[in-house]
Formats: sequence, C-alpha cells, structure tokens
Amino acid sequence: MKLISWNVNGLRACMTKGFMDFFNEADADIFCLQETKLQAGQIEMELPGYEQFWNYAEKKGYSGTAIFTKQKPLSVAYGIGIEEHDHEGRVITLEYPDYYVVTVYTPNSQDGLARLDYRMKWEDDFFTYLKKLEANKPVIFCGDLNVAHKEIDLKNPKTNRKNAGFTDEERGKMTKLQENGFIDTFRYFYPDQEGIYSWWSYRFQARSKNAGWRIDYFMTSESLKDRLEDAKIDTTVLGSDHCPVELILKD
Repeated sequence: MKLISWNVNGLRACMTKGFMDFFNEADADIFCLQETKLQAGQIEMELPGYEQFWNYAEKKGYSGTAIFTKQKPLSVAYGIGIEEHDHEGRVITLEYPDYYVVTVYTPNSQDGLARLDYRMKWEDDFFTYLKKLEANKPVIFCGDLNVAHKEIDLKNPKTNRKNAGFTDEERGKMTKLQENGFIDTFRYFYPDQEGIYSWWSYRFQARSKNAGWRIDYFMTSESLKDRLEDAKIDTTVLGSDHCPVELILKD
C-alpha cells in the first residue's frame, strides 16, 4: 500500500513541469496534494482508476488540497468543522475500513510571525480533531506541516531559530503530537539521517546547495506501527519547491 503526499505549489504550474509523469510512474494507492491554488472548474484531470476529492480555498489562487484514491472511501469530510479554519481548503479526511487518511496544509506563520497566534490556535484545534478521529479508528495524516521539528530537519538551524517554521512554539506543537501517540514515520525509520529535506526556497540556489527544510510529513497513530514498512522523501522529483514524500504500509 503506497501513499504519497506532495505540496505542488500551484497544480496548474506543476502540470507543466512533469506532474503527470511522476503521478503515473508512482502508481500510488492514495495521492494527496497541498497548495493546489485552484478553484472548481479550473483544471480537468483524467485519472483513470482514481476517485478525486478537492477542497478549494475561498480566496483565489491560494491554499487548497486534493486526494486521489484507488479505493473508494466509506466517507469524506472537508475541513475540521470549525468556521474560523474552514475557509482556506486546508483539510480533507477520507475514512477507510481500518483507518482515516487526512491531507493537511498547515497555515504558515508568515514573515515577522504575523500569523503565529492564528497558527497556534489552528494547531490546538487540529490536534483535537485528530484525537476525535482516533477515538474511532487509527489516523494517517500527511502534508505540508510547515515546521521543521528538530535541528536535524533543516540545513541552517542556528540562523532560522526564530523564523516561521522553526520557532519554539511551532516545534513544541509537533512535539506534543508525538508525545500523544503520533509517529513521524520518516524519523521512525531514519532517526539520524541528515541532509534529507522536502522544501527548498526558490532563492539563493537553495535546492542546488541542498539548503532545505524537512516540513512535509506522514504521521500515523501509534497503533499502526506494526504496519509501517518504509517512508521516503523523493528529493530528485522536481516541479515544485517541495518534493513528494511517501509512506509504504504492509497490506
């Protein structure tokens, strides 16, 4: 069972940079997208064998998520059921017999941490949402979580200490997730692996220098630990400032 998550930073642009080549080659069972930057009707995708689910932001050209799945879900939910958070198309939840799959595009705290207070509220509400799901069955959630958890997860931790994505507050929320039973699957398999990132700034030739951040994740409930087979970060895949991340589950 292969799951893939990719922040495409504008799906229409990514489509011109080889998205379908990767999609077809990957042949994932579930393929999650973040930052589609689309409104309904702005793209037509022929994906034989896949069901498509889209959540659009009200603001044009902004945020947005999608999931393409081979297996028809039992149910689908959009957002987390809180008015304050559900205008930006950030969450889709699919229910399957054994677990939920959630794609999420976590709000960025922005330059000068202008949105950090909102981000903290989001983190608490999203955590509550995940635990509510988990009370029913295990959860797999994935996406651009907009945080590098530990110093090993970005190239320049010292100079980024108080920047969006590496503040003590954001890192603390990721710690809370893990202390409450969610596994960072990449670190589960590769606890000491350095130099593997999932996002690089478009500035300063960051990608060619591998000056990146690991901010895209697959997280799972502790109860799924025995089904974890591997986790990957596809650093060679181009088309966005992020690269895809993968989770392989035992069937």
